[in-house]
Amino acid sequence: QKQKFGASSEKIERETEQLELLLEDVEIAIAAADPSPESEEHDNGDAVVSPQRRRGRPRVSDATPRERIVLDPGEACSACGSPLRLVGEDVTEILEFIAAKLKVVETARLKKSCRHCETMVQPEAPSRPVPRGMAGPGLLAHILVSKFDDHIPLYRQNEIFARQGVEIPRSTLIDWCGQAVAVLRPLTDMIRQEVVGADLLHADDTP
Repeated sequence: QKQKFGASSEKIERETEQLELLLEDVEIAIAAADPSPESEEHDNGDAVVSPQRRRGRPRVSDATPRERIVLDPGEACSACGSPLRLVGEDVTEILEFIAAKLKVVETARLKKSCRHCETMVQPEAPSRPVPRGMAGPGLLAHILVSKFDDHIPLYRQNEIFARQGVEIPRSTLIDWCGQAVAVLRPLTDMIRQEVVGADLLHADDTP
């Protein structure tokens, strides 16, 4: 009870996180010293993992996109030139990461005039989540999730964007966050009304 609800509970949590980081560094050093394959595949498809180091196999969702690359030895035998026939295939998988990238979307609104009545015609500009702002909805969502869910400060996001060739000042990121929060406020107000309308609420003891 004291560890969970006492005055020093937050201090204990911080110390635990620091110990986890140190342990992680030690485990990385061990993995670097033993760069053995993750598992050994037998003919029956069973994987045997070394007892010294057990590695967890990544669990990939069925919704994850897949790309199939086929390596074909050809139609004729390289040794005698006779036709080859397919008897089977060996399939291996690697999990690849497609890095996110920034792009500039240009919207050109053509102006046209009527030669008969001299009327000027032009489509209306599409709406933006932030008025007169350059950030698109996908970029704003990424910034908010990175800050409030992944706990990545805005100055670090600035460094990440700079590596991708786009310099976004921290002051601009702050403005975008504030404006995006304002845009989402009606939704959060509706969620709050739904939550506080319940007969019972469960919350932590944070002041």
